[in-house]
Amino acid sequence: MIHHTPAAKLQVARPAFAHQIGTLSKDDPTPLYQQLQKLLRTAIHSQIITASEAIPPERDLADDFDVSRITVRKAIDGLVSEGLLVRRQGSGTYVASRFEKSLSRLSSFSEDMISRGRKPHSEWISKTHGVVTPEESLSLGLSPGSQVCRFQRLRYADAAIMALEYTTLPAFALPTLDEVGDSLYEALSRTGHRPVRALQRLRAVALTGEQADRLQVPAGTPGLFIERRGFLADGLTCELNHSYYRGDAYDVIAEVNELGNLTYGF
Repeated sequence: MIHHTPAAKLQVARPAFAHQIGTLSKDDPTPLYQQLQKLLRTAIHSQIITASEAIPPERDLADDFDVSRITVRKAIDGLVSEGLLVRRQGSGTYVASRFEKSLSRLSSFSEDMISRGRKPHSEWISKTHGVVTPEESLSLGLSPGSQVCRFQRLRYADAAIMALEYTTLPAFALPTLDEVGDSLYEALSRTGHRPVRALQRLRAVALTGEQADRLQVPAGTPGLFIERRGFLADGLTCELNHSYYRGDAYDVIAEVNELGNLTYGF
C-alpha cells in the first residue's frame, strides 16, 4: 500500500494553472504582485492563455500561488489597466480580445471602439495652431506659410491605452481648437470637413523611448504605425494622421479576392 503525505495530497490537489505559467519566488526582491503580473503577461503574450479565455478566480489564484487575494487583485488590476485582461460583471476575468479593424472602411477610433462595446476617450497632450512644416505642406498640399491645427493625444478603450496619435489639419477645417472633443471626426462632420476617402500606409515599427513611455510599454516594443491622409469630396486633403498602436493589441489581416482587390485589417 502506498501512503501519501499531506504535502503530496496538496500537490495533487493544486490547480494546473501555476504549472502552466510558472511559479513565484519568495527569494526574489520583486513584489509578489509584480511577479504574478509578469507571469500572466508572459503567458498572454506567448499565448499559453489565449484571447477571450478566462483566468482562474482570485481565490484559486491566491491558493495556487500561496499569496493573499489582495496580492492577486493588485496584479490583475494592473493587467486590466494595461488592457491585457478585462473583467465581466458576474462572469469573471478574461484575456482581452485583440482588435481587428478593416482599413477598407473609413472610420474613427471612437467609432471602432464603440462598435466593439468599448468606451473610447482621449487624453490630450496638446492642441496648437501653427505654420505648416515642409513635410506637412507636401502631404496636405498647402502653400508655405499656411496655418494648420495640430493635435496630439493618447487614445483609450475603457481604461486601456491603445494608441498615440498625431493629427494635422488645414486651419480651414476647424474654426477653433476647442471644437474637438473626444472624436475628431465628429468635429469635422459638424464643420463639413470630414474626409470621405483616405490613403493609409501601415508598417511595423519598434516604439521609441518617448512613444513607449506614452503607451506604457518597454522601449523597443513592436508597434503598428499607420499614416493616413484624408480627402474631401472635391479632392482637397483635409487630414494628415500619424498613429502608433500597441502591437500587443492589434492584428494585421488581408483578404484577397479573384479580382485582385484587397481588404485589409489590423
